[in-house]
Amino acid sequence: MVAERRPGWWYPYIFVAGFVVVLLVNFTMAYFANSTFSGLATDRAYEKGLAYNQTLEAARKQDELGWTVGSNVDPQANHGAHITISYQDRDGKPLEDLTVRASLVRPTAKGHDREVTLARVAPGTYATAQELPLSGVWDMTVSARGGDAAHTLARRIIVP
Repeated sequence: MVAERRPGWWYPYIFVAGFVVVLLVNFTMAYFANSTFSGLATDRAYEKGLAYNQTLEAARKQDELGWTVGSNVDPQANHGAHITISYQDRDGKPLEDLTVRASLVRPTAKGHDREVTLARVAPGTYATAQELPLSGVWDMTVSARGGDAAHTLARRIIVP
């Protein structure tokens, strides 16, 4: 005589199959999480994080200088930009003998960044005309050095 199975004998198998599906999905997601983008957008992020106190100290020294910095970016044809930066000390006198460099970085596309030196065009005023390869948003960081003093200015500019 053949024994009949009780009704619902397969319920435990459904329970086990559900857990197997959940485990497979979890392992698949863990694999893709570890094998794709790391989330780091900054080169040497750990070292920069350790140097944060030095960054704060440099900002404090820059504030103590009391410099007044003016920046003007005039759009030009063919994705161009005429950049003018002026420096004055705390008494309003133009700052001379500065070495002024600008870094132009395209935040959304690598490979188009450039470093330029601004030429002195008037007392305390430095300028450059650049034809950039792409229109849109650019991050501009201008560094000025003179003697023991250094000043950094960061601006986001839009080039038509």
